[in-house]
Amino acid sequence: MQLLFRHANFLTTVARLADLPRESLREVAFAGRSNAGKSSAINTLCGRTRLAHVSRTPGRTQHLNYFTVAPDTLGKYFVDLPGYGFAKAPEAVRREWKGLVGPYLLERATLAGLILIMDCRRPLTELDQRLLAWFLPTGRPVHLLLSKSDKLSRQARTLALRQVRAALTPHTPQCSVQLFSSLKKEGINECETILRHWLELPGERPPATKPPHIAPLPGV
Repeated sequence: MQLLFRHANFLTTVARLADLPRESLREVAFAGRSNAGKSSAINTLCGRTRLAHVSRTPGRTQHLNYFTVAPDTLGKYFVDLPGYGFAKAPEAVRREWKGLVGPYLLERATLAGLILIMDCRRPLTELDQRLLAWFLPTGRPVHLLLSKSDKLSRQARTLALRQVRAALTPHTPQCSVQLFSSLKKEGINECETILRHWLELPGERPPATKPPHIAPLPGV
């Protein structure tokens, strides 16, 4: 399998909004509840095992981690956001998440879209729905990865996908959803197509309806 992002590399960790890369042209952020499989999804899409750190301690990474998508593609990045919903994180860390990630998601002018990873066995938790309700007014597209689909039977996977798709119907075409398995390497091509389009990389456009225009917001 020839992965589109097999040459992705870690660039930098950002702890303050003032340190966000100024040369950025387009970025795709990856978000998800702690233990939903976010880091594993990034590693799988890039054909790596430890590109994004898979932490055994939920809420451990609290900064924005930037990755270049290709050595010859300047100014286009994946951004790994801290996991949310971590019960054991101290209140100071929760405030930091709100103070850094919140303004980034709402105000980053070069943010092209959000990949939201959910465990397909527990999709659309209250925290997931709150994040969606908070982010969708920006007008930027959201693509949901129902991760760990290998943990369910074929029938259960199909049902989970159908239920989430139905729940997102009021937000079509801004929201889209697919099944994904890091263990079985399933769903990679479908997600790559979305990412290619959002980052404006050469190649075919996604067959789905084009996401709404990304309105320019004040940069940070």
